[in-house]
Amino acid sequence: MEQKAAELTASRKKQVQVIEKFMVEQLSLLGMPNVRFKVQLSRSDTYAENGVDVVTFLFSANKNREMQAVEQIASGGEMSRLMLTIKTLIANKSDLPTIIFDEIDTGVSGEIAHRMGEIMLKMGQSMQVISITHLPQIAAKGEHHFKVYKDDSGVQTETYIEKLNDEQRIYEIASMLSGKQRGEAAIQNARELLDK
Repeated sequence: MEQKAAELTASRKKQVQVIEKFMVEQLSLLGMPNVRFKVQLSRSDTYAENGVDVVTFLFSANKNREMQAVEQIASGGEMSRLMLTIKTLIANKSDLPTIIFDEIDTGVSGEIAHRMGEIMLKMGQSMQVISITHLPQIAAKGEHHFKVYKDDSGVQTETYIEKLNDEQRIYEIASMLSGKQRGEAAIQNARELLDK
C-alpha cells in the first residue's frame, strides 16, 4: 500500500506545475491580473482510497497578499471564476460528453461574464455544455436557449422548461438585461449580444 501511495504522490507532483500555470493563465484572462495559485500537497497520517496526500489550493487575487486556502479567502465572484477554471482543466483532460454549470457565474457581471461565456462556448466545441444562468452575457453564447419558469396559479407550484426560438430569445435576453419593462435599447443590446 505504501508503494502505491508513493506512486500516486509522485504522479500528482508531476502535474502540480502544469495545473498552477493553467490556473494563473486562465484566471488572468478572467480579470485577475495579479493572481497567484499554488497546489500544496501534504501528507496525511492515514491512508485513504485516494492515497495519503492532502491537497490544498492556495490562492491570492491581489498584490502583496498572502496566499491562503481558496475556501478561506476567495469572494463569491472569485470562487465562480476558480470553479470555471478548474472545471475547464478537468474537461480538457477528460473525455466528458457533457458538462453542466449551475450558476457558475454568481458574483460576476459585465466583461468577466462575457469572458466566462467565451470559455464555455469554446468548451462547447468538443462537448455538450449546459449552463444555468441569470446573466445575459452567458445566455447569449449558447447555441440553444431554454427558459425555465414556474407557475403558481394551481394548487401547487409547477416548473416548466421551454425552448426559445430566435425572436423569443431576443426578448428573453432583453428581459435579463432590464426586467419585464424592456425597452428598445434593451432589445437592441440583446441583438448585439447574440451577434457577438
